[in-house]
Amino acid sequence: MNTIESQNVTDYPNSNTIFMVWKLNDSPQLKGVFQELCALVLNLNNSVFNRFPDSRASCVMGIGAEAWKKLELPTPPPKELVNFEEIKGIKHTAVSTPGDLHFHLRADNRSLIFDMAVEISQLLSSVAESILEVHGFKYWDARSILGFVDGTENPHGDDRDYFGKIGDEDPQYKGGSYLFVQKYLHKMDAWKSLSTEDQEKVIGRSKENDIEMSDAVKPSNSHIALANIEGENGEELKIVRDNMPFGNPSTNEFGTYFIAYSSTFATTKKMLTHMFIGDPPGNYDRILDFSTAVTGTLFFVPTRNMLDEFSG
Repeated sequence: MNTIESQNVTDYPNSNTIFMVWKLNDSPQLKGVFQELCALVLNLNNSVFNRFPDSRASCVMGIGAEAWKKLELPTPPPKELVNFEEIKGIKHTAVSTPGDLHFHLRADNRSLIFDMAVEISQLLSSVAESILEVHGFKYWDARSILGFVDGTENPHGDDRDYFGKIGDEDPQYKGGSYLFVQKYLHKMDAWKSLSTEDQEKVIGRSKENDIEMSDAVKPSNSHIALANIEGENGEELKIVRDNMPFGNPSTNEFGTYFIAYSSTFATTKKMLTHMFIGDPPGNYDRILDFSTAVTGTLFFVPTRNMLDEFSG
């Protein structure tokens, strides 16, 4: 039996990232180009590892529900691969936006991901349209543009595989992963008008030292209180985040690209429900008053073995 080789979904965040979302067209060349694309993704990963083994460079490709059908990929599809349905709260909405292919490119050296993005774009340009491209970067000691450390609750060690990759519950797709992404835009003027103390109440952590508030002090509508979730039996549920900040100072566009890999989308959906609807309903995540989700798309990340099969 062949060893299952996952894509690099559990790698730790890197210094530079390019996120790309593409929409496929109805070109008669589509399936042939997709075969070439799967081979290209495998080759890009092998090449950067061989040339720059210490760069932590990788290219991860995700496939949306509509693309899975259009490309006539294996049936039944992954159990939870569907079009994301918006989650609408009393004030804020986790919107649903289209996307057929998602690329997550990361490296210490920005040149590597730039070249990978060029290769992918040149191949796809005849059969797909680029609908989103975001260039992220590591901001100080892994902080978001809001000034707080991001990703503190990420799992480590073996837990990254447990929470980030599909297991025996869906044997056909074992080693794959559900990928959910949202582009958030921040209202920086409103955020900066808050005192540091008030900002800390929104997040639920200290700004300078990244220390979580005690339950007795932490507001019930703080980001930490609502984004950290438990299962029915009180067990901790986690996702593997690789969020990256981005910004264009001259146009006053600042944001966070939220990206979550998980063994089950149900965990991510529960977290989003807590944030946007609230727990209890109405007690929504206060960070949403300063951060607006402008995209929201679910993808499935096949294993490298599957990419090899798809390449023909």
